[in-house]
Amino acid sequence: MKRIFICLTLLVGVIGFSKAQTIKPAIGVNFTDVVNNGDGSASGRAGWQFGGSIAFGDKIYFEPGVFYQTKSADFRTTDDIAPDDFEAVFKGFRVPVAIGWNILGNAESTVSLRAFGGASGFFLTSVDDGLDKDDINSPAWGVFAGAGLDFWILFLDASYEWSVTDIQKDLSAIDLGRTNGFFVNAGLRIDL
Repeated sequence: MKRIFICLTLLVGVIGFSKAQTIKPAIGVNFTDVVNNGDGSASGRAGWQFGGSIAFGDKIYFEPGVFYQTKSADFRTTDDIAPDDFEAVFKGFRVPVAIGWNILGNAESTVSLRAFGGASGFFLTSVDDGLDKDDINSPAWGVFAGAGLDFWILFLDASYEWSVTDIQKDLSAIDLGRTNGFFVNAGLRIDL
């Protein structure tokens, strides 16, 4: 399943690049929120990401992207299976695929306002402290919605993602819950 998703994403990216109107390199921050944690408490922390996307279309557009991302959370458990307190830092690639609509303006406008939504996969490359990478679900799937503002060659996007995958594979050992996240990206719009 993971290989199929990667191949489809690359195929869409190649097709999109050949018909691309805008390449969008970006950097940003993310704020993780952990939900449905049954064995203690968890709180999300700030992380960062960088990467880019390719948008093609005019009033309605399609935008696949790839971002290297770190996200972290503090976990406090109440059982003897895991340490009492630990911070997990998840590193990997987030692959969002969005469909958007230019509400005000379009891809060629100096100023435009956009709304978008889609699905994403987070492909874990490493996890620091407290957890074993083999115990973590990868890819972790999510759905997101957001809005963006374009001004000349600059853009600012904000979105919220709801995870549909639990953090940990084996929920009988400990249930760490799911990670939802708020993402803010800023970058350049390079028209082709």
